[in-house]
Formats: sequence, structure tokens, C-alpha cells
Amino acid sequence: MGCLGNSKTEDQRNEEKAQREANKKIEKQLQKDKQVYRATHRLLLLGAGESGKSTIVKQMRILHVNGFNAEEKKMKIQDIKNNIKEAIETIVTAMGNLAPPVELANRENQFRIDYILNLANQIDFDFPPEFYEHTKTLWQDEGVKACYERSNEYQLIDCAQYFLDKIDIVKQNEYTPSDQDLLRCRVLTSGIFETKFQVDKVNFHMFDVGGQRDERRKWIQCFNDVTAIIFVVASSSYNMVIREDNQTNRLQEALNLFKSIWNNRWLRTISVILFLNKQDLLAEKVLAGKSKIEDYFPEFARYTTPDDATPEPGEDPRVTRAKYFIRDEFLVSISFLSVFLTWLFSNTSSYAPSAAAKCCHFLCCLYFASTLHKPLFCSKLHCCLLATLRVLTQYTIK
Repeated sequence: MGCLGNSKTEDQRNEEKAQREANKKIEKQLQKDKQVYRATHRLLLLGAGESGKSTIVKQMRILHVNGFNAEEKKMKIQDIKNNIKEAIETIVTAMGNLAPPVELANRENQFRIDYILNLANQIDFDFPPEFYEHTKTLWQDEGVKACYERSNEYQLIDCAQYFLDKIDIVKQNEYTPSDQDLLRCRVLTSGIFETKFQVDKVNFHMFDVGGQRDERRKWIQCFNDVTAIIFVVASSSYNMVIREDNQTNRLQEALNLFKSIWNNRWLRTISVILFLNKQDLLAEKVLAGKSKIEDYFPEFARYTTPDDATPEPGEDPRVTRAKYFIRDEFLVSISFLSVFLTWLFSNTSSYAPSAAAKCCHFLCCLYFASTLHKPLFCSKLHCCLLATLRVLTQYTIK
């Protein structure tokens, strides 16, 4: 009788068999997902505000995720127009605030400035034809241009000249942004954005987070299982101050932030890659000679180009010296720190200095969106990632 009580019906046995098979499938899928997760490189983009982190993400999307579709490009038109509006408002406002102030070359354009200044109070602005007319005329005024040349004395978006020069194109009803327009477009990053892409059959997840001071508290949410931190620096910012306090030098802010990340005990096992971005703007400033690096970093006056410097073909020696000085400002400080920490933790296993300290690359993330320049961008960006990760991670990248 007891045996009869423990017997199972055919339906029960079939149900248990089906459940076992389902469990096996789930376990197999979990194992597969685990393998994919382990083989995926999670790259965290860090750096001060306006260093070019989001531009790198957009480049990866253009090169490896089929770019932006027509609807996405259409949605960016409003942001581009807002960039034009912000640029001209900022410049004409600064004309009267600078010391000494800047005057219009043609005083008859004053009513155009008054028109632009009145836009600040308008919330839903529809960009009428007169806006483009006034903006274009003001941008051609030599006084406005002179104020633009002093843009390091106030806060102006990097894309100001680019879009003000394109105002006749942007105002057209049939205007469709190019990839270059999308790369140039400036939108404040707030929050955390993930982009997934694949290079040479290697999976990457790239996380972009805001770089302004009030956004940095969100960084800690992204540190888990990160393969490498890509620290992005605006090399051209040596003569500028941050938006947050209008006092702190931007390059010094980046240096301090880089050292704080390097010194963070929670990040000691994570590789760090240094991207010195905006090399094009750095070269322009150095060759113009109006804002000398030694006026902001006195040690540059005693700096000589190192023996390991590898100039780009046709690069002016002044530019080479400037960019390697900025590189060494970052690497020398953390090299000293690494020696100190190695000595401090010499009797423990809690500190493992990473070879990533010496992984540094000079970049301009704006000029490589076309198919023609894709190989050059690859060599400058994602190929250096692959080479770095071969050495710094436990995974094999073929």
C-alpha cells in the first residue's frame, strides 16, 4: 500500500522531465551569458566637463553601430539651432562684460545685439528668419569676431565658430545634419549613457557620464566590473576656467581629477588609459601665440621636448613641445604617486600598480567620421584600446 502511495502518474513524470530539461536550458543560457559578460570589455569614460567624452561615444556609434538614422538626425536639428543661439548670445553678452570691453565695428548693428539679448527671456523660441539674419550679420562684424578671439575669458561652447559659419545651411528647411554636425553638436551630458559595439569580434560596452562637478557623484555607480577607465582631457583648455566656479583652470582641474582617480583605492585594479583630446584646438592656440602656456603653467618655460616624442608628419615643433608637456604633466605626477604607493604597500598585496599609467594617446575625435578617414581613426582610438587591453586584461584579444 505504501508503494502505491509513492507512485507517480505518467503525466507527473513527463512534467518533471520537462522541468529538468527547462532547468538545463536555463543553466546553459546562464553559463553562455556569463561567458559573454566575461568576454565583454566595459569601458568607462571619465574626465572634466567638455573634454570630448560624448564625442568619442558618437564616433564609436558612427563607425561601429550603423551611425544615426534619419529620424535621430532630424531630432538633433533643434540642438544644433540651440547651439547657434547660445553661441551668439554668449558672445554679444561678453562684449560688454570683458575688461576692456569690446565694441562693434559697425555701430549700426547695435539693434541686432539688442534683439539677440532679448531672446534670453524667451522659452519657446521658433527661430524666425530675422534671427538668422541678425546672427549672420553680427558674426561678420569685426568687433564680434574680436570678442570671439577672447573666448578663453568667458564660457563659450567649442562648436560656436563651426555652426555660426554654417548658419546659411542650418536655416534651410531641408537641412539634414551631417555626421560632422552631429559630432560637433554640444548637449550637456546628465546621467549615465551606455553604448554597445563590436571591434574585430570583441564586444565593448562604453559608459559615458557627465563630467561637471555635480555629475561626478554618479561615477561610483559605473565602477563595478569595469575593464578600463578612459580618462579624456581637453588639451586645449590650458587657458580656460571651468564653468562651475569661473576661477579654476580647466587643465588643472583635469590634472587634479586624474590624480584623484589614480589614488582611489577602489580603482587600483582597474586599468587607466589617458586620451589627450582636442589636439587640433591646442595646435591652433599654440601657433596663434596669443595665449602662451607658460602664462598659465610657468614650468613650461623650462620644458624641453622629450627624446621619446614622435611628432605627426609636418607637425610644428612648438605643437609637439606643447602636447608632450601636457602629457608629462599627467604622467609625471602619477608616476611619483605610483612609486610612493608601491613603497607604502610593499609588505601587502592590497596594491598593484597598473602599467596603464603609461598608456597615453593624442587624439582629435572630430575629423574621422568619414569612410576615407576611418582607418586613421581606428589607429588612433579603438586599435590602441585593443593593444592596451591585450596587455592589461586577463582576456585574449586576437
